[in-house]
Amino acid sequence: MKSHHTTGPLSRRSLLLGAISGAGLAVAGGAAHAAERPATTPRFRALVATNEPWGTYHVRPLLPEAKRLGWDVVQLVPDMSGIKPDDQVSVATLGDVPEADLLVVTGAGDWPADCAARLRDLPLVASSLAYQLPVEAPRAAEFRGRLRAVTASSPAEAKVYDDYLGVRRPITVVGTPQTDDLPRHAPEPDTVLVLTSVTKSSETGGSAPGAELLLEAAEALAAAGKRIVVGLHPREDRSLWERYEISSVPSVQASARAEVAIGIPGTVFPVVAAMGVPLVGCTDSRLQVPDYLLSVCSSTITGAQDAVAAVAEAKPVSRDVLYEAVGPIGGSARRLFKVWRKI
Repeated sequence: MKSHHTTGPLSRRSLLLGAISGAGLAVAGGAAHAAERPATTPRFRALVATNEPWGTYHVRPLLPEAKRLGWDVVQLVPDMSGIKPDDQVSVATLGDVPEADLLVVTGAGDWPADCAARLRDLPLVASSLAYQLPVEAPRAAEFRGRLRAVTASSPAEAKVYDDYLGVRRPITVVGTPQTDDLPRHAPEPDTVLVLTSVTKSSETGGSAPGAELLLEAAEALAAAGKRIVVGLHPREDRSLWERYEISSVPSVQASARAEVAIGIPGTVFPVVAAMGVPLVGCTDSRLQVPDYLLSVCSSTITGAQDAVAAVAEAKPVSRDVLYEAVGPIGGSARRLFKVWRKI
């Protein structure tokens, strides 16, 4: 969600203990967050389990279309420890699973695999909402025979997802829900958006190398007179970036102001590229990302001394490269729900 990086596996024992301790309704902020439901009965309900168990930011882009279509989307979490009281995404533990029509796994890490094992009676779908690596996940074999459908955002992501799940079957390309309502690109002079990843691993997910390079690149760009706006990954350490302007809106919206974006290649890169924003990738020899995330970069750098020149020369990617990496733009969430509905 995985996100902008590869997540580390969570132990089955720790997740099982978390699920047991989280059984029943957990109260957050004076209200039972897991009990939040639409005022009217939804037409359909999908449960979602992700590789980053508490990473609700992967599900959040689906909510506007879910509301329009009458879907209730509920993310399964081991417990409420990583959920904020004001989170927009409805959540539930395995001790409080609501009636549902479908279980959606976005990856094959320990948490999605454990949820699939516990909820064997539900139809199962795999939908990629964040990048994976083209290497078969150790637990994918446990549930791939049950999959009724598999979806991915783009043709390139579908190829990677096929290798990751080991399904060897057609994968439906639906597009990226984050592109359904893109703001107009209106770049402000000398504004550079810095796209962070996560510097420190946590129980929610892993980190990605390259933060030191990105910090040094931001410093070099600021010294060259660029206005630095930081688009924080939801799990990044904010204190690392407080010397700059931290965007109050999500990175995709913040990119509308940027002449160029620079960062550690991750799931958000193709979406920012879809805005027409040129991208510069900061890469590290330890960083593992699929090639299509690098393909949307105008260039990549391995040293901060190259940042100023790379940003000055950055150009948007071609339409062909963009389609391969991001998929069809507009109507993506609707296409995704259509696949789920057929199940």
